[in-house]
Amino acid sequence: MSAATYQYVDLPDASVVTTRALLTARDNISDTVAARAMMCIHGGAGFGKTLAVNICLRALEPHEDVRKITFRARPTARAVRYELFTALDLAGEPPRHPSEFDRLLKTALAERPRTFLVDEAQWLNGEAFEYFRYLWDEPSTQLAIIFVGGEGCHTVLRREPMLSSRIFIWQHFTRLTPSEVLEAIPLFHPVWADADPDDITFADQHAAHGNFRAWAQLTAHTRTALARTGRSRVDQELLRWAFSRLA
Repeated sequence: MSAATYQYVDLPDASVVTTRALLTARDNISDTVAARAMMCIHGGAGFGKTLAVNICLRALEPHEDVRKITFRARPTARAVRYELFTALDLAGEPPRHPSEFDRLLKTALAERPRTFLVDEAQWLNGEAFEYFRYLWDEPSTQLAIIFVGGEGCHTVLRREPMLSSRIFIWQHFTRLTPSEVLEAIPLFHPVWADADPDDITFADQHAAHGNFRAWAQLTAHTRTALARTGRSRVDQELLRWAFSRLA
């Protein structure tokens, strides 16, 4: 499966690699959606959480109404209401009064099963998480919710017992292990397909550190180096030049 834009880098010829974490996410998301439950996927920046979730949910979309919500700052419950109003493509103007707004959202969410992907969930505070719980707890709604965020997402959720106790599945994304790097990276991009495994390990130890976003950045610079030098294969001299751009 190709990925024209991979981890915020425009990287031609990159492919989505079915790592163990992605396969686990696929099963976890499928089970969560089937149960109309809530789950939390958390981990460090660049570990492939959002990409994995988007790939998994895309496979469900022909049969599932998936709506994505992304937060870039700490939202209030009021801000969450407005984001949901927009995500659901509701007609008219948003209601002014919270109780009226809540009725509108619950009515819309009762129409048919829906799945929310709540990305960058580390920005959510207790009030915002509680509002999602409030909607999910409503008997008439048919919600599945996938919270995806950094470690702060897990920390805040764990501090909210009423919500934490309702999380169906927790999945922690971590760095690729050295052995996973050697398995995944040659499949990730043609640059690495015929690279010496020692050079891939060298690149991981000095620059990428098991982080897929870092590998994407390093691959982009490595492509540039190959094009400028006319070399056909990666070597450590070329990699050191690419490292210099990441410092």
